[in-house]
Amino acid sequence: MEAERILPDLQSCVLCEDVRCEFNGMQTLVGVLNVIAAPQLPINYMRLCIWTRWCSGSGKFKQRSRIVGVDEQQVIAQADVEFVLKEMEGHHATNVHYFGGVQFQQYGVHHVEIYLDDEMRLRFPLPVLQLVRQQGPKG
Repeated sequence: MEAERILPDLQSCVLCEDVRCEFNGMQTLVGVLNVIAAPQLPINYMRLCIWTRWCSGSGKFKQRSRIVGVDEQQVIAQADVEFVLKEMEGHHATNVHYFGGVQFQQYGVHHVEIYLDDEMRLRFPLPVLQLVRQQGPKG
């Protein structure tokens, strides 16, 4: 008999520059981002990561992570992963999507989106702002 499928909760989602796996199995998130400031465009990232953790569910699922452009149409980065939660309590699934060569070509509010089995579960803004360098005092 197949176990009942219960949709999990998205416990956490972080956009960062890298995720490192330590010797003890723990993960270290490096360069957590909530805004991208650039003096000029385009700005390129050699690597961006979306780190997610799912809990309180059971069954087999598919996660899709996306970064979408200002126009809400252009997909700048996207990845899919399947994962399994075997039982409700005490189990979680941690997924890391690594994106290489991500390029932002417009200033404005981009979005990070997380889908579970083609249903959006989380969406948050990622502003790309123009960094203006101020002149120091003359003297």
